[in-house]
Order: sequence, then C-alpha cells, then structure tokens
Amino acid sequence: MLTRLLTALFLLSVTQAGLAHAGGQNGPRILMMGDSLFAMHKLAGGSVGTRLRAALDAHLVDNSVGGARFLYRLPISGALGLNIAKQYRRGDWDWVVLGGGGNDLWLGCGCNRCERKMDQMISEDGRRGVIPGLASRARHDGAQVLLVGYMRTPGNGSPIEHCADEGDMLDARLARLAGLDGGVHFLPLADMVPHGDLSYHAMDRIHPSFKGSRVIAHRIARLIAAESGAPVVSRGAGGAD
Repeated sequence: MLTRLLTALFLLSVTQAGLAHAGGQNGPRILMMGDSLFAMHKLAGGSVGTRLRAALDAHLVDNSVGGARFLYRLPISGALGLNIAKQYRRGDWDWVVLGGGGNDLWLGCGCNRCERKMDQMISEDGRRGVIPGLASRARHDGAQVLLVGYMRTPGNGSPIEHCADEGDMLDARLARLAGLDGGVHFLPLADMVPHGDLSYHAMDRIHPSFKGSRVIAHRIARLIAAESGAPVVSRGAGGAD
C-alpha cells in the first residue's frame, strides 16, 4: 500500500504543472479531464493533451492530474484536481474528453472485490454513477463527450496485469453509457498495445510512454475529426498506430 501511495504522489509531482493551457484558436474547444493517462509527460510537452492540441489546432484546456480518482473524498486534495469530478469547468466546450478510473480500482481496492467502487463510478447499465453524472453535466452544457478507456499492459511483468478483467468491465459499462446518447462517444484502447511490445509504456509498464501518449492523442483526434468534421491540421499527434 505504501508503494502505491508513493507512486501516486510521485506522479502527482511530475504531472501537475501546466494544468490549463489553451493553445490554438481555430479548432474545436476541448476540455480534458482525467488522471495520468492524460497527464503523463506534461512537463516535457509530450502529453496526450499537448499532442491533441497540435493535431486539431484546438483551444484545449487540460485539467488532468496524475493520481486523480473519480471517488476522491478528501476536500483539500480534491481541490488540487485529484477528484476528477472537480476538474470540470463550465465553458463553451465543443468536446469534453474524459478518462480515469484506473486509480480507483488499483489504489482503491487492488483490482480485487471492486464491485462497489465500480458501481459507484458507473452502474452495469451505464445510467448511474459519477461518470454518467459528469457526462450528463457536460451534455447539458452543450458539449459532446468522449469517454476514453484504458490501454492494456504489454503482458510482460506489469504490476497491474491482474487488473485486466476490471478494465474490460469498465470498458463495457462505458460503451453502454455511450450507447444511450448520440452525443456521448466511447474510445477503447484495449487493442492499442501489441502483446509483448514495451514501446507504448513508460518504464513502470503502467503509464504511457511518449509514443503511447502520441498514439492515444492520434486516436482521439481521428474520432473528433470524424464526428465533427474538424480537420487534423498537423501530425502533432503522431503517425499511424
């Protein structure tokens, strides 16, 4: 447990800088919310949000924070962005891109007997929980919502290898939520990493490498472009995956 806590605090320290950079003015207005899947490499300018901003010339605000959870009860740290729900800001967004849930399952219950936490995040039918509530709020404010699933491990010594079943369950529920509203979309990442390929992950084999962040951004950019007609104006998100 101590190791997990130290890992979360370390990731917070290296990914919290630069939470809200706007950038381009000609592309879609995007709010990103989530954890280190998005926040990784912010300081180095290689995060998912940085690459997505370049790819779409987006006016993009990235409020993601390493170590963030959907079910975070502490008010002070929640105000720092560790509570994903508190990362939301009302605005004239075209898209709200939402990720997260891995810390709730891994740090919160060790990916073991996590049914209660899973239900609190999103019910089996996709209609209730924190995630549907956030999606509904963003839709009410006029944005389309993109739910991004978690990329899987390379299947080679990752400390979260045993979380695969929970990842599949979360993805299935997110897909059901997306099926309830034409303005909510689900982007799975389960097929992104070839088995045994370590190049998509950082050394911890949990978080995305620079390449992993680039490919995730490329997939998000392609979906937004396809759904809204927004052109991909640069290869900033990287090449084909």
